[in-house]
Amino acid sequence: MSKPKGSLLEIFKASTKLGLTSFGGPVAHLAYFKDEYIDRKKWLDDKTYADIIALCQFLPGPASSQVGIAIGMLRGGLLGGIISWIGFTVPSIIVLVLFALLYQSFGLADANFIHSLKVVAAAVVLHALIGLGKKLTPDRPRIAIALVSALILLLYPSAWMQLLIILAAGLFGWKMFSSMVESKIQPFPVTFSKKIGVASLGVLVALLALLPILARNTESMLIQLFDTFFRVGSLVFGGGHVVLPMLEREVVPTGWLTANEFLAGYGMAQAVPGPLFTFSSYLGTMIEGVAGALVATVGIFLPSFLFLMAALPFLNELRKRPAFQGVLTGVNASVVGILLAAFYDPVLKSSIMEGADFALAAILFALLHFFKVPAWAIVLIGVGAGAVLNLL
Repeated sequence: MSKPKGSLLEIFKASTKLGLTSFGGPVAHLAYFKDEYIDRKKWLDDKTYADIIALCQFLPGPASSQVGIAIGMLRGGLLGGIISWIGFTVPSIIVLVLFALLYQSFGLADANFIHSLKVVAAAVVLHALIGLGKKLTPDRPRIAIALVSALILLLYPSAWMQLLIILAAGLFGWKMFSSMVESKIQPFPVTFSKKIGVASLGVLVALLALLPILARNTESMLIQLFDTFFRVGSLVFGGGHVVLPMLEREVVPTGWLTANEFLAGYGMAQAVPGPLFTFSSYLGTMIEGVAGALVATVGIFLPSFLFLMAALPFLNELRKRPAFQGVLTGVNASVVGILLAAFYDPVLKSSIMEGADFALAAILFALLHFFKVPAWAIVLIGVGAGAVLNLL
C-alpha cells in the first residue's frame, strides 16, 4: 500500500459523521464503516477491509472502534488513527458524561426511566448473547466451553476468574481447534515496522505490570481508575457487551458504584451512537467527576492503539498459524459463557422485579431481535412504555 494520502481534516469529518449516526452496536458499526469508507470514499478495497475486521476480532478490546482506528492509521498514519478515534468516540462520551452529571445532580437514582433503562439493558444483552452464541458456539464442543465458563463464573465471580477462564479456553482451543484452519489468507498491508510493533507490545506489558503496583501504593483515585480501566481494555474479548461483567466486577464490589448506578449508565449507553466502551466515560464521571471520565476513557481505549501497533506488522505470519486460530476459537466460545453469566448477574437480578418488567423486556427483545428495530429506538420505546406502566 502506498503512503497514507488522507488529510487529517477529511479523516476527522468522516469519523465524526459516523460518531454522530452509528447506532446499533458493533455489527451495525461495521456496516456504517463499509458504506462510508469503502463504498463512498474508496479509501480501502473490500479485501483489505475484511482483513482489518479479522485482525480486530483477534484482539482484546472494542472491535468496531479498532477497525475505525486501523482505517485511520492506514489513511493518515498514527495521528490519523487518533483523529479517527476522536471523531467516532467523542460524541457519545459527551452525552454519557452529561448524563452522569445530571444523574448525580438531580438524584435520578429513583427516577422511573432509570429502571426502564435497566429493562432495556436486559433485552439488549439477551439479543447480543443469542447473536454471539450463533456465531461463536456453532457446535457441541464450543457450547460446552461456553456453559462451563458461565458455571464457573457464576460460582466464583471475580475479574481474575474471568481472566483465568479466558486463558483456559484459549489453551483448550489450541489443543482442540487448531485443525480448523482457514486456507486462503491474503497478505495484509501494514504501515508500521516490526520494531514499532515490539516497542508497543513492550509498553503494553510494562503498564500491565507496573500500574497495579502503583495503584496499590497510592491513594490517588485517578491512578486506581487508570489501572482498572487499562486492565479491562487489555483483557476483555468480545467487544462492548462483554465488557459489562468485567467492569461490574471492578467497580461495584469495590463500592465505587452501586449496581443500580452501574446498570442505569449501561442502559443509557444503548441510546447513543458510537462504541459501547464509552460506558467507561459514564463510570469515570460517577466515580471521580470529569477528570475521572477522561482517565477512564483513555485507560480503556489506550490498549486498542497499542495492540494494533503491535499486531499489524506481524499479522501475515500469525494468521497463517493453525495454533493461533485455534486459541481464538476457544477464547471466543468462552466469551459467550461470560456473557451468559452476566445476563443473570447483574442484569436480570437488578432489572426484572415483577411481571410487568418481564413483559416489557420480552416485547423489547422481540422488537430488537425479530423486527430489527434499532437499539436507539428500543431505548426510547422502553422508557416511554415504562412511563405508561408507572401511571397504570
